[in-house]
Amino acid sequence: MIPGPAREQPDSLDAASGRRAIAGFFLSGVLLSFVGAILPAWRYHLTSDFIAAGNYFFILSAGILAGVHFGQRVLAHRSTSSILSFGSAFAMAGFLFLAAVPPSFRPAWRIPGLFALGLASGLLHSGLFRTISPMYRRSGISTVNLAGALFGLGCMVTSLLVASTFYVYTVSSILILLSTIPGYFFILYMNSRFPSDSLVTDRPLRDVLHDLQTPTAILFTLLLFFQFGNEWSVAAWLPLFLIQRLGISPETSLLLLSLYWLTLLVGRLTAHFVIPRMKRGWLLIGSAACAVFGCLILSFTNNRFGAITAIVLLGLGFAVVYPLLVEKIGLRFPNYHPGLFNGISAVASIGGLLAPGTLGYFAEFWGIRVVMLLPLLGTFAVFVLALMIWLTAKLSGGAEIRIEEPAGKPTGLG
Repeated sequence: MIPGPAREQPDSLDAASGRRAIAGFFLSGVLLSFVGAILPAWRYHLTSDFIAAGNYFFILSAGILAGVHFGQRVLAHRSTSSILSFGSAFAMAGFLFLAAVPPSFRPAWRIPGLFALGLASGLLHSGLFRTISPMYRRSGISTVNLAGALFGLGCMVTSLLVASTFYVYTVSSILILLSTIPGYFFILYMNSRFPSDSLVTDRPLRDVLHDLQTPTAILFTLLLFFQFGNEWSVAAWLPLFLIQRLGISPETSLLLLSLYWLTLLVGRLTAHFVIPRMKRGWLLIGSAACAVFGCLILSFTNNRFGAITAIVLLGLGFAVVYPLLVEKIGLRFPNYHPGLFNGISAVASIGGLLAPGTLGYFAEFWGIRVVMLLPLLGTFAVFVLALMIWLTAKLSGGAEIRIEEPAGKPTGLG
């Protein structure tokens, strides 16, 4: 039975419930990275129906938006464990539904399953960020690192699992295997109780609009919009790009996608140790250069070594930008919380949700090579916007931002 309304729990449960909650970011990574990993198994490297593939990302995005909206409203009446259990159950149902749809069926048959996965992701995010808030307030950077590591690990495990079973099991068997992951979390959260938390997950509209009124806030929002779009565009289309452009096997392309996730994960964790010891300007220039060279090499290479080099450069180039932004936004906008889908975070996250879907339409008309052109242009946009933010801070007499957490104001969670 799904747990009832939330009740106050002893403080001794905080650590145990925090560990259970933060583990859910692994499941979130599995869900959000699923479409990019499964496209070769659905034979889109052969059909080249890029519009249908792009629509899958739009459907997933619509489900996420619905899940976040529904989750925030339900949290006021139900316990957090209920939301997490519902989210896990929807994820399991989504995978099982997709497993029941034969590959020969029209793409429209997959819409309910993909929407269920998006809905599950939105519900999970609504519950997870509420539950880990005590950990976040006590140690923001540690919580960021752990949540990000588990999310990246989930993304990497998805591509590794599909790659390792590509020639061994049928697509339905792979999806049934994936459904066991949310099945485990459903049992975990159904039997868990979480302490109530004071984190407000829904801010008044006037506060959200106020966040977006200043030029600096607009620059931050646009920068995050492009950065999320860059990262997820590469993650979503990399396997199909490698198969069609370089003739790499689907299994190897998925392994290289795993390498991208691994590089992004390691780079992002390393950034928290590097940022305090280097000038932010040089880090930004270096990360932008890595991303640009990665896109260019991947666009023109004709061998596997060039592809591996480009993927590593892309992962390292993208890894540093987000920690730098979170550090600066957390001090300029104390109300900013990347775990809450409102204000700056809401608009910025749309970039990561919509960019992969838009690329499907571009690839249909201009070819698969365009999927590397858009992140290249996006990287230039990120660099220019970051320079504008830096110039605005200098003109306003702002001091250089430090990585340590001010008392009572943890850095953003992402």
